[in-house]
Amino acid sequence: MTKIDDHSVGLVEAQCAEFNEPLQLASGRTLEQYQLYYETYGELNPSASNAILICHALSGNHHAAGFHSYEDSKPGWWDAYIGPGKPIDTNHFYVVSLNNIGGCDGSTGPSSINPETGEPWGPDFPRLRVRDWVNSQARLADRLGIECWAAVIGGSLGGMQAMRWSLEYPDRIKHCVVIASAMKLTAQNIAFNETARQAICSDPDFSEGHYQQKDNIPRAGLSVARMIGHITYLSGDGMGEKFGRQLRSGTFEQGQDEPVEFQIQSYLRYQGEKFSTSFDANTYILMTQALDYFDLAREYNHDPVEAFKHANSKFLVISFTSDWRFAPARSKEIADALMAAGKSVSYAEIESDAGHDAFLLPNQRYETVFSNYLKGVAQQIESKQHAQ
Repeated sequence: MTKIDDHSVGLVEAQCAEFNEPLQLASGRTLEQYQLYYETYGELNPSASNAILICHALSGNHHAAGFHSYEDSKPGWWDAYIGPGKPIDTNHFYVVSLNNIGGCDGSTGPSSINPETGEPWGPDFPRLRVRDWVNSQARLADRLGIECWAAVIGGSLGGMQAMRWSLEYPDRIKHCVVIASAMKLTAQNIAFNETARQAICSDPDFSEGHYQQKDNIPRAGLSVARMIGHITYLSGDGMGEKFGRQLRSGTFEQGQDEPVEFQIQSYLRYQGEKFSTSFDANTYILMTQALDYFDLAREYNHDPVEAFKHANSKFLVISFTSDWRFAPARSKEIADALMAAGKSVSYAEIESDAGHDAFLLPNQRYETVFSNYLKGVAQQIESKQHAQ
């Protein structure tokens, strides 16, 4: 049984918001009805001014902190940073974390039933853009009585959502926290995503995306896609320090015919196999395409300075030294554009050997920067509360 400490949000329960008002999507299609699964941590203050939105990355979901039961072996995916006394301090903030539409953890997505056919949506689910997620999140905020977020926070793909919030709803966000993200993907990033998608589509069990009707899963393809992605989330030094060239089985001794297996091979296969049974292949394709499509400044003449002139929030931008998937240079581009647009921005580059995954993991300097910024946000809210 899991022991829950005083710094945990404790036992939490997912909630479901049903929306029957059609959602117009950037693709031109309309989602007539949909549902969003979400969790909340902390208490909303009387003025609803202390709410923080957590935007998840590619494989994330609504379960960001706490435990669903005492039998859970692990807490939510960002539990290290959400809870009493943690950087996103639930003693001061009301935190909302949701599973985006298109996801596979309760919210309407490719594995949901298409009401027009009675069959799973599968590959027929509408293509999505980051702005579609932001628009659906705004509707959830309306449902929860939140007119303006104290902060919108996200890492990686979540950071893209946070930036889009600052442009699409500039009067509904006070602070925008962008971690290990970019204003658009590099060609190399798009290439990695396409390689992963091809691994899925090449699996005979994929059945052009209609595998659910055949009660099947493209397990092998999805496993390889995850392995490709996982390699890019780690750093060379971090991988070398953790695994090196250690063998799991076999030997290089002369005359030994047993195949040699390195620890890193075993680790990647484990990660791939675990992911292939817990994540939907069509959702993976949809999410990586949304990553590829994102370009913050596209409709602003490809000028990020012009784009950020539409924002009213303050910004915190964080990067990690060993993150080559979303390199510090990409975060510096965000910070430079914000400064050129005359916006208030704080930037920190954190020393870490954990690669892109660093934004999920404990790191003292990262925690200090993150915590100090949000303490300032909490103090502003509480000062205003006292003044009233």
